[in-house]
Amino acid sequence: MFERFGGPDVLQWKEVELPEPGNGQVLLRHEAIGVNYIDIYHRTGTFAAPLSLPSGLGIEGAGIIEAVGADVSGLSVGDRVAYVGGPPGAYSTSRLLPAARVVKIPDAVRSDIAAALIFKGLTAEYLITRCYSVKAGDTVLFHAVAGGVGQIACQWLSHIGANVIGTVSTEDKARIAKENGCHHVINYSQESFVERVREITGGKGADVVYDSVGQDTFMGSLDCVKVRGTLVSFGAASGPAPALDVSLLGAKGSIFLTRPSIAHYTAVRKELEAGAAAVFDKIEKGIIRTDNISRYSLKEAAQAHMDLESRKTSGALILIPE
Repeated sequence: MFERFGGPDVLQWKEVELPEPGNGQVLLRHEAIGVNYIDIYHRTGTFAAPLSLPSGLGIEGAGIIEAVGADVSGLSVGDRVAYVGGPPGAYSTSRLLPAARVVKIPDAVRSDIAAALIFKGLTAEYLITRCYSVKAGDTVLFHAVAGGVGQIACQWLSHIGANVIGTVSTEDKARIAKENGCHHVINYSQESFVERVREITGGKGADVVYDSVGQDTFMGSLDCVKVRGTLVSFGAASGPAPALDVSLLGAKGSIFLTRPSIAHYTAVRKELEAGAAAVFDKIEKGIIRTDNISRYSLKEAAQAHMDLESRKTSGALILIPE
């Protein structure tokens, strides 16, 4: 838990008593917990709106239902489930959460894989099928393509038949990107990604650009979008994107700009279930996978955050309760 916004040092281990689940709730014993950049945004106060301090942290996990409250249907004690969203509080051995956020895990998918991939998989699903519906032959620029979401999205995009351009910060991450199906890898620490994208696309630009980096890349991303193309800004790893005069979207080529949130793309139960079904189907078929899971004990959450913020990691990070 944390009582004030700040660095990883604000995280504190606390023992709390959990009541019985109330109406519409389940009690879940965690087997694995996903660590995501949005957790850092919550901890630092970048995205503070849904939080009331003191607060728990984490919005993704997988485990076993140990108790079910009233007015819950379709779920039973002993079910193995995963979830994304709801009140932050995944960094815990057990927790109460709304049953509406829970989806059953297929027998063929391990709990640690579900915890590592459900948030990132659902993010990739809405980014590349609903924010912009990527088709075979589309050219896509995806920033931070060696990151957790980037790797899953790259695998999914490559399966669709898109022409994938990705940016990375190191040669090691360039190797990871290529292993996950990225066709053109740009090391932005060594060359201009704007110039390289223009070169790859013959000056046309990408059909869609996915930018989770924010401040360092946003304006360059605008220059990489084709006329009447789409820019999807879905993160701020380097800081918030700069303020934008909307007339610039016209000057750059009548560009469409969206700033999506997974909360809005999974708020409707049917959409959450459909998205999760698509993710689990692609996991079972081997279309999306995680070849690199960094595991930390739950009490090492602060260290996991430090490693994620310093970009020492690639792929998925999970916490394992002791």
